[in-house]
Amino acid sequence: MLFASHPTVYSALFALGVSAQLPRAKLGPTTIIGRDVTLSKQDFFGGIPYAEPPVGELRLSPPILKTRLNSKSFNASDYGPACLQPGLELAQSSEDCLTLNIFRPSNLPANALLPVMFWVYGGGFFSGYAAQFNGSKIVAESVTRGTPIIYVNFNYRLGPLGFPQGQEAQDKGALNLALKDQLAALEWIQHNIGSFGGDKNKVTVFGESAGSIMNSIQFLSPEFGKYARAGIFESGSADTSINFPAVRRQNNWDLFVSGVPSCGPLANSSDTFDCLMKANSAEIYQGLVPSILNASEAFPFDPTIDGPNGLLPDIPSRLVQNGHFARLPFIAGTNLDEGTYFIPTDVNSEQFLRLSIIANFSPPVTGIYALESAADKLLQLYPNDPAVGSPFNTGNDTFGLNPVFKQFSALMGDILFQSTRRLWSQTTSEYGVKSYGYLFTQPQPQDPPYLGVTHSSEIPFVYGHPLANSTAARALSRVMINYWVSFATSLTPNDAKGVARLVWPTYMSTHQVLLQLNGDNTTIIPDTYREEGIGFINSIPLVFHHRRGL
Repeated sequence: MLFASHPTVYSALFALGVSAQLPRAKLGPTTIIGRDVTLSKQDFFGGIPYAEPPVGELRLSPPILKTRLNSKSFNASDYGPACLQPGLELAQSSEDCLTLNIFRPSNLPANALLPVMFWVYGGGFFSGYAAQFNGSKIVAESVTRGTPIIYVNFNYRLGPLGFPQGQEAQDKGALNLALKDQLAALEWIQHNIGSFGGDKNKVTVFGESAGSIMNSIQFLSPEFGKYARAGIFESGSADTSINFPAVRRQNNWDLFVSGVPSCGPLANSSDTFDCLMKANSAEIYQGLVPSILNASEAFPFDPTIDGPNGLLPDIPSRLVQNGHFARLPFIAGTNLDEGTYFIPTDVNSEQFLRLSIIANFSPPVTGIYALESAADKLLQLYPNDPAVGSPFNTGNDTFGLNPVFKQFSALMGDILFQSTRRLWSQTTSEYGVKSYGYLFTQPQPQDPPYLGVTHSSEIPFVYGHPLANSTAARALSRVMINYWVSFATSLTPNDAKGVARLVWPTYMSTHQVLLQLNGDNTTIIPDTYREEGIGFINSIPLVFHHRRGL
């Protein structure tokens, strides 16, 4: 929980008329009344709707922007509910979840015009919610260093409600709804953030995993500059998600529909939307959870290629090849052992590894022979040798697991995360885009050792709460927040304000270097790790539904 006090306490304060002491902002005729985060000298405004509730006839439709409220006052003392997802009971979530939250320094003048940092959470496109992410440490550090910012996060629709799949969804133009939720939230910022002291022209989007992927997909639009001026991508590129047309995951949609009691008989038909829009939330939840947990793939509701005039009109390869992306500055990075997070610990067969590669990237853009040939070559470049597997730099230790685990972790981490980040950095640098790259290598002693520095390990450091409570970890966390805030406020991580830190070089086509983020050894390293393996992956990017090289 973000705050120790229960929200009903604050509701009681409103009833007693104590709200005069609470922070407030005006949206048209409505007074937004937030919460005083006294210890941090900040104001919090939560649960503010940015779109109409996507229920009933609006379910499975693009969001309808809501820039004004209909009441004289609005209680913004707590977060709004999470969107429907596995892991949360129906009573803990809601379809009426399209809300956003704001942290700002207290006592801002009306015309403060502070830069805005806009967070997009991850969770495989089927889980996650804004209330998990407390931005107060970021705001506090921004004030301490003399470059205050406003922090915003939001909820977006998940699973089949956020990323409908199948032919019917394609025919009805109901694809990538969560990406459209994100754009609606950013449009709300354009209309309203000034009322909270923010500058709509100084928005930096940042996010991790699925959130980073969503931000990266938005960057594929040359028009994205009207919503943001920069981005920070943590462990996710536009092609980390395996991009297919919606029909490829028709079975996942059918599984969802079959679990909705009143609509189950319509599964496997092309006429499910009318029934789904009439179902209640409890029925939708009954279908949503098993469609995610029982799907044949780990991420059954990814972004989809949505054709001309869509948000992802083609595989990123062709878009980037044609210069079809926003020329905005960015930071992009990965963690040392991205793959360990995703590989089952009971994997024990190289043949399973090979078949998994083929299954995940089928139907291949380049033909099945090219994909099978690439899989065979990858097994040569990423051999079943624990000394070169992931977690990296752990020698022959297999942590009691079959050595194929380390082989599979190294390979999938490079295919999905390391190669895509490298190719994005390299390609955009050829176009003259200003960017910075990092590799996060801080040890994570609180995790099982077979995970290494795994996917999402950097998030607590960005939010000021490193799980390993060591002097080095705490110092690294402050350094990272300072880099991030510096970039958001001045478009460079090197503004010479705040805590002392190494100068972070720009990533250039002639000087391809990364900042290694490590509490005991933050230093500059060449972007050449596993050069042969990643080089092979990036030499045939269409095989892996990646970008095509220049």
